[in-house]
Amino acid sequence: MKVLYVAGRENTYSRTHNVLKALTGQGFEVIGCFPPDRSFRHYPKLIFKAIFHARRCDVIIVGFYGQLILPFMRLYLFKPIIFDMYVATYDTMVQDRAVAKPESIKAWLYKASDIIACRLSTIIILETQDHIRDFARKFKVPEKKFERIFLAVDSNKIFPGAENENGNFLVHFHGEYAPFHGVEYIIRAAHFLRNENINFQIVGRGITFERDFALARKLGLRNIRFIDPVPYEELRTLMAKADICLGIFGGNERMLRVTTNKVVESIAMKKPLITGRNEPVQELLKHEESVYLVERANAEALADAILHLKNNIGLRERIAANGYNVFRQHCTIDQLGESLKRLIQNRED
Repeated sequence: MKVLYVAGRENTYSRTHNVLKALTGQGFEVIGCFPPDRSFRHYPKLIFKAIFHARRCDVIIVGFYGQLILPFMRLYLFKPIIFDMYVATYDTMVQDRAVAKPESIKAWLYKASDIIACRLSTIIILETQDHIRDFARKFKVPEKKFERIFLAVDSNKIFPGAENENGNFLVHFHGEYAPFHGVEYIIRAAHFLRNENINFQIVGRGITFERDFALARKLGLRNIRFIDPVPYEELRTLMAKADICLGIFGGNERMLRVTTNKVVESIAMKKPLITGRNEPVQELLKHEESVYLVERANAEALADAILHLKNNIGLRERIAANGYNVFRQHCTIDQLGESLKRLIQNRED
C-alpha cells in the first residue's frame, strides 16, 4: 500500500519526522512531499508535486500546516484524506496571537480555513478528546470524524540519560515563545526563587521573546540563561542536565486546549514535569503521580511548585518514573504507527 504524506513543514520538523517514521515503521511505502523550510512561498510547488504523486497512492495524509494544502488535494483527487490537523488556524491566530478580534472578518477567514479543511477530510487526527470536543463544536464537524492519537516522541532522539552534576538545581523550558506558553510566568517565578540556588535555562526564540527578555533584564535576574534555538538532536543534551522540566503556563484560551510536544518530550526524558492545569494534559497525566499541575498564569504557584519538588526528591522521582511509564504506554513512535495503520486500513473509500 502506498501512502502520500504531504506536510507544510520540513521533514526535520518534529511532527513531520515522527509521522513519517511511524508510517515507514509499519511497512508502508511512503511518498513524502515536504518544503525545505517553514515558508509559505513553497506551497504552490509543494501542492503541484503532491497532486502529481497522489494519483499512484492509495491514501493521502495531510500534515501540519495543511489547511492551505488540503482543499487543493480534494479538488483534484477523490481518495481518502487523513488530516493530521495538529493545530487550528483560528486558535493560533485569534485565541493565542490575537492578530484579529474574534468577531472580525479576518477571524472569520481564519475559522473558515479550518472548517473547509475539516469538512473535506475523511478522518481528522487530534491529540486529545477535549481537543476533539472543542473542534467539533467550533467548526461544526461531527465528533465521529475525529480520532484521538496522543502526541509521540522519537525515543532515538529524546531518551533518558545523564543527570545534573553541576550542583545547582536546574529548571528547563524550551519553545517558540508562543503567548500560550506563558514564558512571562516562568521569568516571574525565577524572580521569586532568586535566592534559592535554583537556575533556569530557557531555550528558543519566538513571538514574546523580546518582551520576556526585557522583563528578565528589568528584574535584574541572574538565575536565568537564555539559549538560542538548537537542532532537535541537541535539545536532549540540554534537557538531560535539568532537574525539572516545564510545560505551558499562559493565561489565554488556547492554553486550555493543548498538550504540546514539550510535555511529551519531558516525560520521554524521564524528567519530573510541571505544567499548567488543563483538561488535555489530564487525559494523559495525573497530578502528583506523573506530573505536577499548577494554576495557569500564576508565577507564585509555579515558584511554589518548583521549590516543593526541589525539597522533595521522592516526589520528583515518582513523577519522573510514572511519567516515563505513561510515555512508553501511549506516546512512542510505534504506538503512533499502529494507530495510523489502523486508520489507514479502516478508511472509508
